[in-house]
Amino acid sequence: MRKPRDLDAELKTLEDKARTLKERKVRQLGELVIATGADNLDVETLAGGLLGLVETKDAAGKAEWRKRGAGFFRGGKADPAPSAGGNPLRPAPNHGGASQA
Repeated sequence: MRKPRDLDAELKTLEDKARTLKERKVRQLGELVIATGADNLDVETLAGGLLGLVETKDAAGKAEWRKRGAGFFRGGKADPAPSAGGNPLRPAPNHGGASQA
């Protein structure tokens, strides 16, 4: 005869796993903020930058940010920030002409 499933135990296990994953996500986000140097920004500026990124519809800009982010994780450092007069939410222009792979 088949053993009945303990749905309560399975649900508790899934809730524990979800909680662990959420805690890891929050910890990794904090580590990312520190690693990029964004912890030197005030909270309002950081939140405004993130909101601007989320709200943007510029697919090409997002693709460039994704590329810079991937480079950060591969090389361990970010590309130089855009000039002080530029829009910090716009990716830095690619002056080399050719895309880097």
